[in-house]
Amino acid sequence: MPRDSVITLILERFRQKRDGEILSAYDFLDLGEYHAVRKALLRLAKAGKIQRVMRGLYYCPRYCKLIDEYEAPSPDNIAKTLARKYGWTIAPCGATALNQLGLSAQVPAKWSYISDGPYRTFKVGSVTIEFRHTNNREISKISRKTATIIQALKAIGKDNIAEKQLNILKCQLSDNEKAIAIQEAQQATVWVYSLIKQICAKTEA
Repeated sequence: MPRDSVITLILERFRQKRDGEILSAYDFLDLGEYHAVRKALLRLAKAGKIQRVMRGLYYCPRYCKLIDEYEAPSPDNIAKTLARKYGWTIAPCGATALNQLGLSAQVPAKWSYISDGPYRTFKVGSVTIEFRHTNNREISKISRKTATIIQALKAIGKDNIAEKQLNILKCQLSDNEKAIAIQEAQQATVWVYSLIKQICAKTEA
């Protein structure tokens, strides 16, 4: 495929994605060889059509009228793209899980994720993204939502859980997600599973 055709197709795919979604060269290998795709991405970035997040990762930034500038890439989107690139299964943990579930308004100083891949850290500007290797039992064959809730409960601690926090989590889940969580969390620590059963219990009419 001619180089200009690859560039056109890559740009079109970016435009079809949601604003701010991050893609890597591996997301375009159906359009051409890796080196051709990589060169096309570099040319598009140099021309200002897309922006480079870090080596191998690019996005089309969303313009925010409120602050009159383009938004920075989401650390969570970066983490998801890195996981897709390397074939890892990940889920937020620690302060990152608490923030994403609305249990903490504090933006994490370090964005942390459990992963079935190796321990790795990435620095993107002032943001640090950390992947912590975990036992497959904690993440394999578990939906991201269930895994995030498990990690959030572990971050709070068995003796520090408040009823208000359980209610926040209850509101985060649809009936279908509750049914899935009860099934998936059976392999979690006993006290975590007990709390998830409370969160997912049906409310009496």
